[in-house]
Amino acid sequence: MTPTRYFIARMALAFGISRKQRRMAEAASETHLLREAEQLLGQRVWNRVEAVEELGIEYWNLRRLMTEKTSITEKLHSAESMLTEAHHQRAALLTDKSTKQEQLDGERSELLEELDHLARERDEIVRNARGLRRLYDGLKTKLEVLKSESREDEQTTATTRARMSELRSQFEALKIDRDKVAARIAERNLVLDEIDEKLDNERKKHRSEAAEAFQMIGEANRKISSYKAELGLLDTQMNQLYGEIGRHVSRNTKVNPHCREATGEYNALVEVMSALRRSINMNHRLAGN
Repeated sequence: MTPTRYFIARMALAFGISRKQRRMAEAASETHLLREAEQLLGQRVWNRVEAVEELGIEYWNLRRLMTEKTSITEKLHSAESMLTEAHHQRAALLTDKSTKQEQLDGERSELLEELDHLARERDEIVRNARGLRRLYDGLKTKLEVLKSESREDEQTTATTRARMSELRSQFEALKIDRDKVAARIAERNLVLDEIDEKLDNERKKHRSEAAEAFQMIGEANRKISSYKAELGLLDTQMNQLYGEIGRHVSRNTKVNPHCREATGEYNALVEVMSALRRSINMNHRLAGN
């Protein structure tokens, strides 16, 4: 929002045309853009703010996180190389498979996909059940508090108890669904055990090599998943620090020479961020906030 648009909007507001929802939507959109700009600026200039005393904790935490990220990235590359090697070894073993083995492997893969789907379905049921239990406990607490405060009335109590009864019914239905899924999982696990036994018999001539290859694949996948999760957490923490740095230096370029020096070539971006902040403030004022 420009000053001209703000003046026009103020005139319209004087005549009762507020458009509050539109102003709040514009402010929210601009705030999102501002946060992205702060993060981008912080990412570009973080290594130039060592002299900015107010950003000491952000700067040195980023230095520490950078070191950790480098270490984890090296471990990730090592695990990926290990996985590639294991897949090559496994591929060499697969060329010696019998037709029966190939058929059993196909059935096993389909079964694992089905079990994965069932596990997700079970987890979803459990999450829904927990949500219902939370709602039920909230209503139960409500009745207890109203009773202790001597504020309960028949209509509120009846309505609340009816809702609690409805939640109990839904909860019981979810328990039945969960038991059905659990039974299905148990059934499919038995089938999986049978397939694994047949495969074990088929692989007798190269059991040790195959076991080593699959073990390497499993270990490598676990490591890769773990390292990627750690990197994701580090990226989240670093992005937060980038945002703090970008916010501070962009707000203090005119009063702090170190901030002004750090932003240097990004003055245009700093000006855009300042304009966004002014626009956000104007939209908030027009919305009555």
